[in-house]
Amino acid sequence: MNKPLIGAFLAALLLGAGIAPAVAAESAQVQESATETAPAAKAVTFAGTVALSNCSGSVVRSPDSAPTDPALVLSNGHCLETGFPGPGQVLVDRPSMRTFTLLNASGTGVGTLKASKIAYGTMTDTDLSLYELTSTYQQIEDSYGIQALELETAHPVAGSAITVASGYWKRTYSCDIDGFVPQLKEGRWTWKDSVRYTPECQTIGGTSGSPVIDDATGKVVAVNNTGNEDGQECTDNNPCEVDENGNVTVREGINYAQQTYNMVPCIGTGNKIDLDREGCGLPKP
Repeated sequence: MNKPLIGAFLAALLLGAGIAPAVAAESAQVQESATETAPAAKAVTFAGTVALSNCSGSVVRSPDSAPTDPALVLSNGHCLETGFPGPGQVLVDRPSMRTFTLLNASGTGVGTLKASKIAYGTMTDTDLSLYELTSTYQQIEDSYGIQALELETAHPVAGSAITVASGYWKRTYSCDIDGFVPQLKEGRWTWKDSVRYTPECQTIGGTSGSPVIDDATGKVVAVNNTGNEDGQECTDNNPCEVDENGNVTVREGINYAQQTYNMVPCIGTGNKIDLDREGCGLPKP
């Protein structure tokens, strides 16, 4: 899991952010943004991304979200201020007073958004958190001129060009979707149908929770969460891939994300999380 660097880890502790996420490849070089490497694609900027005390995130909406709905912030389950959820643990409607720094297109912080609750959080099958904010989408747009990022409703496609946009570091990483992992195991946790990046996306500590944006559509297809740091097998900070036949593969230096299309059906009227809605693919408590 992509933890912050040491300074960020200490800051997270001081701010009461709970356990910091685990580390990814911290020594890799940052890639240029997709706007420079793929001029025909939609421009990917930082608008709508946020910085947490220990991670990255983004203001997101489903295609059916209304302007008057309370906005949602997407990040990782391992970025929760309550610490890492245990295997099988699912958090729903937990009060939260967490704050997020909202960024504009150039990566400048333009305001502070506040959570009213952790709408959903888990590290089981996936690694994500959704915070409900005290502001609506319309209020955010009126105050800052920034629109939420839209969540893609379909499974991403291998070979697609993507950009990982980190609000924590104000950096982007550009690469392609290399493929999908039936089971990605890291320490006590197992994630299903994870996105594997091509080697160019060398995400670092603090990029946890960054939106993974499809360059062609500008929509969020996944949330960045982990990478194999030093070649160990299935340990903390060193996830391993397990195929349908149980074969284990270790890819040192390769990073991963968790898909988000399967959570879109879980977002109901008023942006309320309803795990019983048809098509909802998120684990239940």
